[in-house]
Amino acid sequence: MTATEMLARLVGFATVSRDSNLALIEFVESWLDQHDVDYWRVENDEGTKANLLARIGPNVAGGVVLSGHTDVVPVDGQPWTTDPFTLTQGQGDNASRLYGRGTCDMKGFIACALAELPNWLKDDLQVPIWLALSYDEEVGCVGAPRMIERLMSDHPRPAAVIVGEPTSMCPVVAHKGATNFRTTVIGREAHSSQVYQGVSAIHVAARLVTRIEDVMAELKEEGRVDEAFSVIHSSLHVGKIEGGTAINIMARRCTFDWEIRHLPTDDAKELLARVETTAKELEAKMQARAPEASITTEALNTTVPALADRDNREALELCHDLLCHDLLCHEQQGQFQPPGAVAYATEAGQFQLANLPTVICGPGSISQAHQPDEYIDISQLEASSRFMQALGERLRMA
Repeated sequence: MTATEMLARLVGFATVSRDSNLALIEFVESWLDQHDVDYWRVENDEGTKANLLARIGPNVAGGVVLSGHTDVVPVDGQPWTTDPFTLTQGQGDNASRLYGRGTCDMKGFIACALAELPNWLKDDLQVPIWLALSYDEEVGCVGAPRMIERLMSDHPRPAAVIVGEPTSMCPVVAHKGATNFRTTVIGREAHSSQVYQGVSAIHVAARLVTRIEDVMAELKEEGRVDEAFSVIHSSLHVGKIEGGTAINIMARRCTFDWEIRHLPTDDAKELLARVETTAKELEAKMQARAPEASITTEALNTTVPALADRDNREALELCHDLLCHDLLCHEQQGQFQPPGAVAYATEAGQFQLANLPTVICGPGSISQAHQPDEYIDISQLEASSRFMQALGERLRMA
């Protein structure tokens, strides 16, 4: 099965994070069974979703983990011009594109690995290639930690991890961490003509939203920046807000969802504390008029750790060796592009927490991820397939 054929099969599974991924996992297991490859499911508590670990090659220490998530983001409300869950080749000027949800984020990477598997088995690998397929990455990298724990506790230690998020097949050595929050402001309802009888939760929430944005300005003024990132400081962003019942009623309740995406050198808890200090000050003023008033903030996910540019020499040199002859990963002068940093979060930081040298390198562009008519260029899929082939050849000689 070619990488394109495998991608078509994978895209056909609508593994939106809110739904189960088990049908896709069962398909991969059947592919592994056909080739007599050992694998292990690592399920969620409900048994409705699963990670999958597979080992190609000997049961020895060393080797490389290829990590990819099986879930995709929803297509609801997006103006797709093709069926998002049917792989479709473009026409005319777009004939080099393969459309479908997850093509670049990140079933293309998984497809290339699975398609190369039969060749790896012929390579007489000296150390293993691990496939680590996770669930619920798109909703906070939920599935990977228990998979990583199982890998580290039950199996010989790998030497390096490559997370195949879309980087246009150029290595990435750092990404920001991410935490999502929900803040709830409770005030006191009153007629809008009697503004001193009540406490508007919306007005208070607005002050706190402004404070969240102000924290970013403080970070820049303090010089807490990293030029490797497109947004050079930790970012704080409010993405959703709801509150109130009518224009002439002072709102009793207002909630807003927000996030912190922190640099590897920043501490998300410290940035949250800056916001919480202002929240306590506002809460005290509210309670002077309405003792029942409150401001509470809850984390909606366990913090996704940042990936720091450290302890990754072995993984980075491996990627360099596998890519250094590929024109897609060279500058016009023919020099290998230096590793970069990305603002989005991945499971790479979780592997790094397990003291595994980790980099990110995968086909496709992040600019296409989560978009209607998501696509991957065929050239990117081909480059990833060459990468997989070179990996097998390298580990055969390890």
